[in-house]
Amino acid sequence: MTPNFPLHRTARSRCSRAAGEQTRGQTRECHDDDGANRFCSFRLAANAVNRLLGILCLWPPISVVVAVLLLAAPLVTQAQPVGKVRIGYLSSNPRSDTQDAIDAFRARLRDLGRLDGQNLLIEYRYADGKHERLPQLAAELVRLKVDVIFAFGTPGSRAAKNATRTIPIVFGVVSDPLAAGLVASLTRPGGNVTGVTPNNPELSAKRVSLLKEAVPAAARMSVLTNPDFPATSHMVAETRLGAQSLGVELQILEVRQPAELAKAFATMTKAKAKGVLVLADPMFIAQRPRIVELALSHRIPAMYHLRHFVEAGGLISYGAEYAEMFRQSADLVDKILKGAKPADLPVEQPWRYVLAINLKTAKALGLKIPQPLLGRADQLIE
Repeated sequence: MTPNFPLHRTARSRCSRAAGEQTRGQTRECHDDDGANRFCSFRLAANAVNRLLGILCLWPPISVVVAVLLLAAPLVTQAQPVGKVRIGYLSSNPRSDTQDAIDAFRARLRDLGRLDGQNLLIEYRYADGKHERLPQLAAELVRLKVDVIFAFGTPGSRAAKNATRTIPIVFGVVSDPLAAGLVASLTRPGGNVTGVTPNNPELSAKRVSLLKEAVPAAARMSVLTNPDFPATSHMVAETRLGAQSLGVELQILEVRQPAELAKAFATMTKAKAKGVLVLADPMFIAQRPRIVELALSHRIPAMYHLRHFVEAGGLISYGAEYAEMFRQSADLVDKILKGAKPADLPVEQPWRYVLAINLKTAKALGLKIPQPLLGRADQLIE
């Protein structure tokens, strides 16, 4: 039965008509798709209240209560502050080594709605090539209670994992996360770590093939390795397979310290190597100006895994781009911040690989790079 509150018929008619007219006016000025605008959000809420009042106008006590509750709800919601998320970035290398990639990482997060300095804060920690500092830097990020740690390279990623088993960790560039002990498997990482790896079973063989194509006379090649790097044994095995398929003889040289580089290149020259493959290693990356200089002074064409070597004067490189891997890492970080668990996010591989050739270096070495190879290059440096 409809309650019979003491409201005059004329008043009831006026109340209903006013609510209806105000609702129509609000609808014309502000549509539902404007809801992201704070002013529009308030008016849309008022619009809804007016429609409800048109129905409940015959029941004044209930109308007042409902109106107050509905108007208060959006105001309370909008008054809640938007909390910042905090990401810790850990790198064993100097800032300059990954600055372009970090810029790409921040740009991708911005595309995902996370703006540095607004709803995002990034804490940067660099070991500047001093790996012994990494445990301390990782511990600092843990004490700051960051929401996610984004680690560059194998040393930084291992330090992060050793520092925490609860804070999610995303690695940006780790050659072999299985050998490094970071994940249980690539498809189901388990634990609190996932990320992007440039490792691909075909890459090492591909690099041997590309160097052989650039230097057809290279029947003997040296391979510069750091046996202390976890991924080295795996990369050497793949390189051997690629060389065998092309009939190339390999000379494996081990370098653990920068001071041993000069002796390694002297050994290559004595063995009459016609080319050298410089395998992935954080120390080699940090020493790339020196390695490029030694390769040029000994007139040995060199293949690298990273375009940065070619930009520093190296002959040829084939591998993933840091910037693109950092963008992929940003997607993983975003998923974790939205509630995904690293244990359930498969380790990803790069979207593409880049072939770079330094024509100035080729000329200095007296090499004429075959036109088909030049045509496939993504970047030519003159």
